[in-house]
Amino acid sequence: MRPYPEILAPAGSMDALTAAVHCGADAVYLGATLFSARQNAHNFDVAALQKAAAFCHTNDVKVYLTVNTLIFDTEWKALDQLLQTAAACGIDACIVQDLGVANYIRHRIPDMPLHASTQMTIYSPAGAIWAKEHGFSRVVVAREMTRAEIKRVCETGLEVEQFVHGALCMCISGQCYLSAMIGTRSANRGCCAQACRLPFTAKGNRQAAALSLKDVCLLPHYQKLCEDGIASLKIEGRMKRPEYVAAAVTALRQLREGQQPDLQMLRAVFSRSGFTDGYYTGKRTQMFGTRQKEDVKAADAVLPKLAEMAKKPAVHIPVTMTATVCLGQPVTLTASLLDGTSVTFSGASAEPAKNKPCDAVLLERQLSKLGNTTYQLDSLTTDCDGRSAVSAAALNALRRTATDELDALRRKNHTPIYTLKEVPPLPKEHPCESTSLPAYWVQVRTKEQLHAVQNGHFPAKRILLPLALAEQQKEPIPTAILTLPTFAPNDTRLQQRLAACRKNGWTEILCDTTAHLLLGKQAGFTLHGGTGLNIANRHSIAVLKQYGVQDTLLSAELTARQGLSCNGILPTGIFAYGHFPVMKTRLCPIREEVGCSACSHVLTDRTGRQFPVFCMESYAVLYNAVPIWMADKLELLQGFSTLLLSFSVESEKQVHQVLHAYQHPASLVPADYTRGLLLRGLPSAIQK
Repeated sequence: MRPYPEILAPAGSMDALTAAVHCGADAVYLGATLFSARQNAHNFDVAALQKAAAFCHTNDVKVYLTVNTLIFDTEWKALDQLLQTAAACGIDACIVQDLGVANYIRHRIPDMPLHASTQMTIYSPAGAIWAKEHGFSRVVVAREMTRAEIKRVCETGLEVEQFVHGALCMCISGQCYLSAMIGTRSANRGCCAQACRLPFTAKGNRQAAALSLKDVCLLPHYQKLCEDGIASLKIEGRMKRPEYVAAAVTALRQLREGQQPDLQMLRAVFSRSGFTDGYYTGKRTQMFGTRQKEDVKAADAVLPKLAEMAKKPAVHIPVTMTATVCLGQPVTLTASLLDGTSVTFSGASAEPAKNKPCDAVLLERQLSKLGNTTYQLDSLTTDCDGRSAVSAAALNALRRTATDELDALRRKNHTPIYTLKEVPPLPKEHPCESTSLPAYWVQVRTKEQLHAVQNGHFPAKRILLPLALAEQQKEPIPTAILTLPTFAPNDTRLQQRLAACRKNGWTEILCDTTAHLLLGKQAGFTLHGGTGLNIANRHSIAVLKQYGVQDTLLSAELTARQGLSCNGILPTGIFAYGHFPVMKTRLCPIREEVGCSACSHVLTDRTGRQFPVFCMESYAVLYNAVPIWMADKLELLQGFSTLLLSFSVESEKQVHQVLHAYQHPASLVPADYTRGLLLRGLPSAIQK
């Protein structure tokens, strides 16, 4: 472990990567052309990845590859090819979201470190412990956490990587489906269209951007971050220009060196009406902002200076040299580093001096010309006989040869070597009957909706109800599955509630995060997988099966056909009706714009679409403007074990109407509805 936190910089292009290395980053994170959560960055093909890794390792900078999107089953061959390339390049770690991908890498490249992406929605020690048990060495904590909450994750023994500068998402990490549902550009597939930056309002203000947050800047809290044991200080911004990377890395390096960084320059290069400290202090004030003309103009004044900073190394490695010049013998040069790395080379033989002989002054003048290398002459020991001469060209050639060989040795010493292994086959399939009728699970949000379902004579195999609603019931409901808060950073409190429910006779829970999996298993509940786990392939399902999960709902970003291809390992289900929760946010947008007393439970976008908003326990949920409707297409869903009908905004009367429609399918459809992604799907990451 370093005595100070790692400075981790974004590298959306080779120019940005070079800027990061030159300005003093300890590590960079970058994406390949596939499976990166920033598919619209320049990213790195095979040749560029090899070049990037070589350049970074030469400079003792680690390279983390973002393999942090969901993977579909048809893409596994391409994923394996990428992993082979990563291993050959000596990538220092993979940042991963997909549970199946992580498990695959563990078996394919056993020595490859795994970092849990922020998209895994890890916000508490329980989620981190689950990750540790499944081979992760580091967790990138959710950006919605306070300092106290992050400190508790640090105590698990895992390395903690924390975003300290850059864009904040309004939604809880890994749980945003807004861009996917309204425009088929999925955040979980690296194609987020940033719909949250567009106008949304709770009071008819067409200019309001109720879902757009300022960029976070935690640099003023640098000492606290060090004290808490944060392993890596992460800068967001793979879509940003090299000058932005240079400014952010330089500011963090200056803090490490005890200097005061120029935060005004940092703000000028990019901000959205200034910075916020986000959720870190727990105050959550002045967090909203958008990019203004003034912000763009401010950048023009600082970009030239930052561009110059990015061109040459800001930090140099001291090198000790010893040169020997004796008549009739080859000129020799030894170059050594503090870590013991040393090289010795000989050149042409020294000749009799015709004029002034070679001396220490001449040698130092030529050998100290290290240019844009990362080296700086620290001391020079010379052995000159006072009779010999050597040309400047010969000395320059020796110097270049020595530094090139030092580079090669450093590159070799800092490049991990991996062994590829065969991956065990998936569990044996148990095919589902394609003609079998799925069972219905019905999810409710309110007591009234629960009564409507119980009194509706509808054959629901399971009723899903919130933990808070279950705690109000006098007796457990035999068919119930409890749904837990998606964001609940206080593990102790959630453990207590689960223990009380288990004692009172509740036996089953739906797991939307890795924390739910761990806490539910510890409390003795039967586990079911929820849509929040973003299960999109059979490898992920195999991970759940191994953990003891009984069945799972699949990602809402799959088509029906893709979902059916996941059958065979566990019983699977699909979201078949309801206003899908497209965003879950710790900061209620309506409260921030108009206050709770004036809440209408609606946000309106620039097109006039109205998105329902309801508070759960410690967060608010933004639901899609129209419900997913498949009552007239149920033949396409045969083969699933479960169809989920989810009620969030419906009245008792509407609940009865929907239940009737799904029990007695007809060709009629509501006036406003969507098929979600069940028919249209998302674009493939692989170009055919």
